[in-house]
Order: sequence, then C-alpha cells, then structure tokens
Amino acid sequence: MVPKIGLALGSGGARGFAHLGVLKALEDHHIPVSMIAGSSMGALVGCLYAFGHDLHQLIKLSTSFRRNFYFDFTIPKMGFIEGKRVKHLIQLFTHNKNLEQLKMPICVVATDLQTGEKVEFMTGNIAEIVRASIAIPGIFTPEKIDGRLLVDGGVVDKVPVVSVRKMGADIVIGSDVARVNKKAEISTVYDVIMQSIDILQTEVGVAREIDTDIMIRPQVEEYSARAFKNIEEIISRGEEETVKMIPDIKKAISSFYKEK
Repeated sequence: MVPKIGLALGSGGARGFAHLGVLKALEDHHIPVSMIAGSSMGALVGCLYAFGHDLHQLIKLSTSFRRNFYFDFTIPKMGFIEGKRVKHLIQLFTHNKNLEQLKMPICVVATDLQTGEKVEFMTGNIAEIVRASIAIPGIFTPEKIDGRLLVDGGVVDKVPVVSVRKMGADIVIGSDVARVNKKAEISTVYDVIMQSIDILQTEVGVAREIDTDIMIRPQVEEYSARAFKNIEEIISRGEEETVKMIPDIKKAISSFYKEK
C-alpha cells in the first residue's frame, strides 16, 4: 500500500513563497503529495498548486508579484487593506471554483475572531475562504462567511499538521516559514503585528512538531514578511531546505512500508 503523504503549509506572509520551493523539491525527487492543509499564505500556495497549475509557471508568476498591484488600502476600521483585489486575483487563478473541485483534497484554516475557534474548510468558494485565511488581524479587514467573522488561520494554527493528519495522511510533512526573527527591523504596524503573531505561535509550533513526521524550516527569517521582495531567494531557500530533508522523507516512506 502506497502511503498518503500530507503537506501542511504554514503562515508567514511573503516568506510563504518558500512553500513553492518545498513543492518543487518534492516534485523533483518524485515525492507524491496526496493532500494539503494550509494556513494564510500556505493556504494560497496550496490551493493554487492543488488547482493543477504548473509549478514552474507558479514560480515564474510569484517572482513578478508586487504587493501594490493587489493591495487595496482603505480607511482603517477593522484593517488597512480591504482585500477585494486579492480576492479577485484568487478567483482569476482558480476559475472561481470551490475547494471540493480541486485536483487533490485540501483544507484551508481560518480563525473565528469572535470565538477564537479554529475553522477548517474543505468545501466552499476558494477565493472567499483563502481571503479569510490570509486576513492578518489589523492589516486585512476580516472576511465574513456564514455569519462568522474570520481572520488569518495562522493566529490559531501556524502550521496545520493536525488538520492534514485528520484528512487521512499516513506521513505528514510540515513547512514552517514563520519563526521569530530576533534581529527583525520593526518599523511599521505590519512589522509589529507579524512579529507578535510569530512570538505567540512559538510554543504552539513546538507542539505541532511532535505531530509531524518531517518538519521543513526554510531559512527565511531574514526576509520581511511584508516586503514581497527577494522572492526568488525565498523560493530557493524552501527548495534547499527540502532537499536536505529528502533522505529523512524517504526513510519515513520506507518505514511505512516495513510497518505494513
């Protein structure tokens, strides 16, 4: 029996482009991904990949990404960015489909701002749900779905390894791109919010690692989560770190076969 490999892609703003490098290394080494769970930027990358877009085209597209093209600033009430532009972008690249129409099972994680609950989506409109999952509190306005006010999935689950395990994964690979940068330049409200979330998630991340068979940690701390610069380097860091972990991944797969 072939093991079902689940990939948990974490939050981290622009550093989340490293997930593309993770996926590239897995493809290059013929490690098949059966399902994905994602929070925030991990949800966006995961859905675009699960849609079936060619990975090399996604990488090419991401390197031309400029935040000013897609961020629509608004008068602050519940956030600085309204998010209509980025939602339209997601609609465009996913053909306005639902999660259940993607080529592999995917779970998108968001946070209920009123109850603090983790909300897991496996059905429903991709653009709306991913828009909710990337809604960094204080930066993006929350997204309302089914009467719930939703924000960034990374608030409650930075790397959703539990979610992908629940989906039926035999082997879980996590990609964590949001560790605390102790030398971070804190100069904007965005920096304050992102650094605070990373700090709050540190202890939770330790617990998540226990639930993960393989945790990949691309060395992207030096890059700003908000800048959307150096994207090629960020992707390369994801690929490089994953290549280092390929022997461990293959060992986990071999162990699965031996147990069966």
